[in-house]
Amino acid sequence: MRRSYMAGNWKMNYTRSEALSLVKELLENGSFKNKVLVAPPFTLLETVSNAVKGTELILGAQNMSTAESGAHTGEISPLMLKDLGVQAVILGHSERRSIYGETNEIVNTKIHLALKHSLEVIFCVGETLEEREAGAAEKIVRDQVLKGLKDISEKQMESITIAYEPVWAIGTGKTASPEDADDIHSVIRKEIEELYSKETADQLIIQYGGSVKPSNVKELMGKANIDGALVGGAALKAETFIPIMEYNK
Repeated sequence: MRRSYMAGNWKMNYTRSEALSLVKELLENGSFKNKVLVAPPFTLLETVSNAVKGTELILGAQNMSTAESGAHTGEISPLMLKDLGVQAVILGHSERRSIYGETNEIVNTKIHLALKHSLEVIFCVGETLEEREAGAAEKIVRDQVLKGLKDISEKQMESITIAYEPVWAIGTGKTASPEDADDIHSVIRKEIEELYSKETADQLIIQYGGSVKPSNVKELMGKANIDGALVGGAALKAETFIPIMEYNK
């Protein structure tokens, strides 16, 4: 039985006081039957790390460098993340791919480095609106999975969650229908079965990301291959993130 995994990606939002206020509300008013993660900006990691220490709330980072150290101005290494108590990192987010030019090969390098340093990975894949309208959604997603997981072992897959996030549904208010989302999740699971085994595919947690809200989370989570959510805007307020965390309470 796969345990539901709800992750809140705060993106470039919040000051330290705002972050503390949100985390306090989540811890005081939320429950953790499901696996729950928050991923603040780099500047808030230490503050949030101190606040969640000893709780069930997992601390994630939104990105990391391809290198452990050195002359990489503006970058953050996995060693720095580990030093702050970070447990997981989001890699391959569509905004990193589309705005900052991260390729499948760059994402693959980051996945290898994160796993080397015992960080769990939320590995993001997803197609653009143009690719979907051209009928290429499945091909694009399969290609991202194949290249992103190049030389990743079956054992290492135990530390990887895949997040399907159709680019056209992120921050737009549009959401893939539960049926459309589940279809792509099924494609991902079949690809993992071909790459590894049915057991690994069955155990894999696949999150959906793209305008997840309290009003649609139950329907999305009701689908056979949707095991969690990677939440953006709705993760920024306790009153919208807690109902998502507790969709099955």
